[in-house]
Amino acid sequence: MSACCGQRACAARWIRNVSDPEYGAKPSKSGATEAEPTSGPHRSRRGKRKRKRGGPPALTSASSVPEKASGGSAPLEAVQAKSQDRKKKRRRRSRGNADVRVPEAAGANRPVQSPQEQSPSKDKHRKSRNRRRLQGRPLPPQDAPKADERQAVRSSSPQTAKSESRPEQPRSRTHFTDTQQDSLYAALDLGTNNCRLLVAQPTRPGQFRVVDAFSRIVRLGEGLGASGMLSGDAMDRAVEALKVCAAKLSTKQVRRMRLIATEACRAAGNGEDFLARVTTETGLDLEIINRETEARLAVSGCASLIGREARSAVLFDIGGGSSEIAVLQINGARSPRLANHITHWTSLPVGVVTLSERYGGKHVTPEIFEAMVVEVENMLSQFESPHASELNGEDSGFHMIGTSGTVTTLAGVYLNLPRYDRRQVDGLWMSADQVTAMQDKLVMLDFDARAANPCIGPDRADLVLAGCAILEAIRRRFPASRMRVADRGLREGLLTEMMADDGIWRRQKPRSPYQRN
Repeated sequence: MSACCGQRACAARWIRNVSDPEYGAKPSKSGATEAEPTSGPHRSRRGKRKRKRGGPPALTSASSVPEKASGGSAPLEAVQAKSQDRKKKRRRRSRGNADVRVPEAAGANRPVQSPQEQSPSKDKHRKSRNRRRLQGRPLPPQDAPKADERQAVRSSSPQTAKSESRPEQPRSRTHFTDTQQDSLYAALDLGTNNCRLLVAQPTRPGQFRVVDAFSRIVRLGEGLGASGMLSGDAMDRAVEALKVCAAKLSTKQVRRMRLIATEACRAAGNGEDFLARVTTETGLDLEIINRETEARLAVSGCASLIGREARSAVLFDIGGGSSEIAVLQINGARSPRLANHITHWTSLPVGVVTLSERYGGKHVTPEIFEAMVVEVENMLSQFESPHASELNGEDSGFHMIGTSGTVTTLAGVYLNLPRYDRRQVDGLWMSADQVTAMQDKLVMLDFDARAANPCIGPDRADLVLAGCAILEAIRRRFPASRMRVADRGLREGLLTEMMADDGIWRRQKPRSPYQRN
């Protein structure tokens, strides 16, 4: 062997064993070259990554180096070319190119793809998609079918038709949905001044969702205080309003309803005859309830407004022909039906209609207003109930709640609403000074000014001061630092009582239609 060949062979062995770690480990002290194992815990991490991507494993042993056929070692040019290819490969990998593979043999210089032809890395691809606000979701092609066409294709397939034949699962925890019309409840209150209807659906325990509502001022008790009978015009107005209620109820599958009549039909001599006419012309069967039931229903309707911290409460309902007052004392455990805590109650035979007819509702001076207050105070003096000191009226544990058109009107005037809004009025707390200021303001207004107020209107302009007189008498009997306004009453109490009696809120969650028996 010539000197030149010997020098090349020595240089190749030196580069293979020392300079390039891919061709094997360094020689040991004994002079023997130990090949790096191709498996086991010392396997190359780079080779593992390449095997995951599907590429050929990295060359990790000296035995895998192709040698020249004529000689026992590879030429120096081939080794250098191999080293240069490996450096280019590392640079491409640092740029994120994961598609370049290691050449199969030394010296086989395969053409490398240009950066434009190479696929971008995952990070760059994700950043580019986020920059276009795709967030990982590809854009549909322009010729993609629309949503209606896709729905039609899915419904035509047998698998989709089989899945759609299953009953739909409820989407919320509420037991009752819009498709269950048999869970509707209806309550109608025909009072001395108003005719009100409420159709609701039970939801969470103690609550319900209003489906339909109706309210109209009919003044059924007009002229009742003087004659003791219902007038023909008043009965005609009430019948027309009840026909509207009957039409609303006929379009719904109501599970249970309760229709009541209060003081006007209770006090009138022809009250029973009027209800018979109502049944004949509208098909509605109304019942006349007594004063105790009316007070209990008022408490049930406003129970959610009496806080958990309350230890005693006075709830009053100023109606058109009568006014109910109930005293509640919660000394021990609170009952789910708050009406069970009523200890004293009364029903005054006076309301906004009867009192305004007696004193005149259009032109009310401060002297006339005070005379109305004194009359109601004389009626309350016969009510045997605990005094304000016994109910701890100055403590936060005492609640005074008023539910009537008078109280809600005062709240609307106090808030200076351009139009009455129940959401802002119901549950509002008013201090004693604020209530007094609103009453004094209304007394100083004439009839036209009261009628022009959007929260009063012409229908209540002659009744609001009579209601304020009844309210003032109750406040003098039970002084409190504040009062809570309730835009609810007998209808809500009727619905609550019916749902509680049926055990709607005690039912267990319905079983899944896919659950086996």
